[in-house]
Amino acid sequence: MAENVRTSAGESAVVTRIGELVTPIVSDLGLDLYDLEFVSGVVRVVVDSKAGLVGENGQPAGVDLEKIGLLTRLVSREFDHSEPVPGRYTLEVTSPGLERNLRLPRHYMRELNKVVSVRLTAPHETTGERRVQGVLVAADEREITVRTSDGVEVKVNYVAIDRARTVFEWKTTSKEEARHSKKKVANTTEAKAS
Repeated sequence: MAENVRTSAGESAVVTRIGELVTPIVSDLGLDLYDLEFVSGVVRVVVDSKAGLVGENGQPAGVDLEKIGLLTRLVSREFDHSEPVPGRYTLEVTSPGLERNLRLPRHYMRELNKVVSVRLTAPHETTGERRVQGVLVAADEREITVRTSDGVEVKVNYVAIDRARTVFEWKTTSKEEARHSKKKVANTTEAKAS
C-alpha cells in the first residue's frame, strides 16, 4: 500500500488505514486507485479506469461523474463507520484528469507513449537542462526514458525528478475532416434507427 500514498510527517498510519478502507470499494466499482493523499486535513482519493480500457470513441476510457458520486458516498459512509481520520477533514474524490501528475513508477508505466513534461531537481548531466519534454518511451522501477522532439532519448532517474506530468495535445481538425466525421456519425445513427 505504501506506493499508493503521499503523506506529511506522522500521517502514514492514518493513510494506511484509509487505503485499507478505500481500496476494496474502488476495486468493487471496477476502478483503479491512482493515488491517495492525506495532507493538511484533506483526504484526496484519485481514481482512474482500469489501464487499457477503451471508450466508445476509441480513446482511453475515463471515469464518469456517476461513479465519482457513488464512490464519494460509499467512502464517506465507510469513514463515518470506521472513523480512520482523527478530527475534522475534507474528503475529495476525483479522477487524475487529462494532464496528470506522475509521482510513482506505476504512474509512469501507465503513461507510456504519451507526451510528458519533466522538471528536474538539477540540470541533467548530458543535456544541461532542468526540463525534459517529449514522448515517454520507457519506464521501470528506477528510471524513465523520454524521446525529445529532436529524437534524442534522455534517461532520468526518479530521484532526479522534481515534478512530472502528462501533456495533453489538442488535435486540430480541418473543416473537411469535421464534415466527414459528422457524416460518419449521422450514418451510424441512421443505421441503428433502421
